[in-house]
Amino acid sequence: MSTPSSSIRHGLAIALAALLPIATNAWPAAAAPKTGVDTTKHSVASSGYVTTRDGVQLYYKDWGPRNGQVVVFSHGWPLSSDSWESQMLFLASKGYRVVAHDRRGHGRSAQPWDGNDMDHYADDLAQVIETLGLRDATLVGFSTGGGEVARYIGRHGTGRVKKAVLVAAVPPLMLKTADNPGGLPIEVFDGIRKASIENRSQLYLDIASGPFFGFNRPGAKPSQGLIQAFWVQGMQAGHKNTYDSIAAFSATDFREDLKKFDVPTLVIHGDDDQIVPIDAAAKASAQLIRNARLIVYPGAPHGLADTHKDRLNQDLLDFLKQ
Repeated sequence: MSTPSSSIRHGLAIALAALLPIATNAWPAAAAPKTGVDTTKHSVASSGYVTTRDGVQLYYKDWGPRNGQVVVFSHGWPLSSDSWESQMLFLASKGYRVVAHDRRGHGRSAQPWDGNDMDHYADDLAQVIETLGLRDATLVGFSTGGGEVARYIGRHGTGRVKKAVLVAAVPPLMLKTADNPGGLPIEVFDGIRKASIENRSQLYLDIASGPFFGFNRPGAKPSQGLIQAFWVQGMQAGHKNTYDSIAAFSATDFREDLKKFDVPTLVIHGDDDQIVPIDAAAKASAQLIRNARLIVYPGAPHGLADTHKDRLNQDLLDFLKQ
């Protein structure tokens, strides 16, 4: 007679065996590009760390064929590279090499006391790209990550960049100022700072269960999985780092950075984004970026990389193929 533990193991083995064909069919292997190289023998499914010039350890993921077209993802606040997993899995299965790092102070990266600002974020992104030897990359930035991409191009140019995508991104400038009357008042961000100091765990739960995914809208069906994933990523980040980052994503002016974009650029935003309102963000960015294309997702919230992931995946794939 088998013991309870062996019965459980036997049951799990049967269940996993049944699921394997489903998983295999869900993500078919991509056809190798016609380069004379069998990319199935040169695939990447790795992670590691890059050390910045000021000694900060940055965690990164590197998935897909080694010689695939490169796509580099920059995540939002207070998340990590895990927030891009749907897009990374999809594109890697299509033959692209996808790379994403955890921003300093976030995820599995180190938590430095200083340097939690857009200039450092952009320089860190440059360090990842240069260390991994990435070229002709498409940079994709979500929310705060969109600011990181913009500042990267502003500071480092497009010598290693082929295309850019801004998804629900914070540029040109979130904060309301005399010359940016459409921005959000400083009291909004002071409120986030206050809530972060008082109980940042509750703050992340409130954001995720409400406006981030649009779960506060009538008829919405909240996903506890998405709420918990947001909370886990947020709590993995450093307290000081996420606090400082509020100023980084809200008060940094990216208008001059956007004017330096000289590569094909796609701007994607939901018109029900309660975190980064579309008028002062995507619509304004599309006007500043030369020949940018704007795609508006009707009814989409800020967290559209999850709520509208199938459409976003396809739009990214179509843009990459152009």
